[in-house]
Amino acid sequence: MYISDNPTVLARDLRRTYRADNKRTIFRNPLASTEEKKSRYVHALKGVSFLAEQGESIGVLGRNGSGKSTLMRLIAGKEAPSSGEILVSSTPTLLNVSAALQPRLSGLENIRLGLLAQGLTPREIPALSEEIQDFADIGDAVHRPMNTYSSGMGARLKFAISTSVKREVLLIDEALATGDAAFTKKAQDRMSSFLTDSGTIFLVSHAMSTIKSICTRAIWLNDGEIIADGPASEISKLYSKWTMRIGKGETEWAEELLEEVVNAYRRPHIVTLEETNEFFNNRNQP
Repeated sequence: MYISDNPTVLARDLRRTYRADNKRTIFRNPLASTEEKKSRYVHALKGVSFLAEQGESIGVLGRNGSGKSTLMRLIAGKEAPSSGEILVSSTPTLLNVSAALQPRLSGLENIRLGLLAQGLTPREIPALSEEIQDFADIGDAVHRPMNTYSSGMGARLKFAISTSVKREVLLIDEALATGDAAFTKKAQDRMSSFLTDSGTIFLVSHAMSTIKSICTRAIWLNDGEIIADGPASEISKLYSKWTMRIGKGETEWAEELLEEVVNAYRRPHIVTLEETNEFFNNRNQP
């Protein structure tokens, strides 16, 4: 049984299924076989359960298509799960470089829109706008339309906007791949200061060095399921070894390692508040 005093994110048996053809109609062919019907669905998440606490920085590992971005969107409330539940202590901030700002507006105008979207008043914006410009370090480009920016400049500005107002839960989906080592260091320092205020960070990244330097814990997703959850240094080492074997074409060894990881994982039993109270009430009864 898993009980926490300071939970920020709780996921219980979280599942997300998509139509493979993106169509809303169920089945055009009433005579379609069961297997044909199943093939029209993509099971992005298959019963994911975990609990995150204040002060934790959690790396989310997995190859493309493993369900990482889907999990981030569900935590952020951008999508609803097909079944299961996801509970958060406060509204999370999702930072995703692929989510574009308004391309025809200038950097300054996007800063203003971004801050208004985070609930700031017009009076609060000028001071934070200056801080964002300094942090993003894109110079006079802040006056130009976003569609004139390089991908790195856009990523830096979005990161600066999204992290200018501290939230209890911050979700970062591949947002540090700016190609700028100096800015990456600044971003890491900013996230470290975020954790000192008892925040919780989820970081999706393929860079194991980033996971090791920022995260204390790592969750490994494979084919929509959590197969490992533990100290970031240990899980990232296993994941690196697995991907290295795949890269070398050592398929059999990679499958053996994956099987060992899966067998070692023990899915947590996370109880609700009602179940916790019932447990203690029953224990205290004569």
